[in-house]
Amino acid sequence: MSIEIANESGVEVDTDAILAVARHALEEMGVNPLAELSILLVDIDYMTELNHRWMGSDGPTDVLAFPMDEGSVDHGPGEAGTGEPALLGDIVLAPEVAAKQAVAAEHTAADELHLLTVHGVLHLLGYDHAEPDEEREMFALQARLLQSWRSGRRTG
Repeated sequence: MSIEIANESGVEVDTDAILAVARHALEEMGVNPLAELSILLVDIDYMTELNHRWMGSDGPTDVLAFPMDEGSVDHGPGEAGTGEPALLGDIVLAPEVAAKQAVAAEHTAADELHLLTVHGVLHLLGYDHAEPDEEREMFALQARLLQSWRSGRRTG
């Protein structure tokens, strides 16, 4: 997996942990090991601009996912892959928004960023939460991936 991360938020975060949870989610979801992902951490102003431009919403949001190459994400054993790296897309995170949400959720800002990273990965893989059934499926999967990553960190 090739995962690029850039922190342009002005907030100090553990980018190694964000990379690790993203890698874990992709591996657990069976994503092509040649897949490429980009993670960008931005400040509130830039996230507000992106949220308005791409989602038509006012104010900042916590995470945005921009899928790139949905057709080549998952090549199972019966599918012929091109051998080319799959460009999954970009995940954009706003650490300041995550920190505020973490207080409300009564966990750390790091925990919130890990959750949002997994959330973004699932969006890139085609999951959504617009409908109640989709939301239940996506959030259950998100919780399972976070739990397996956290338990792996404690034993590893």
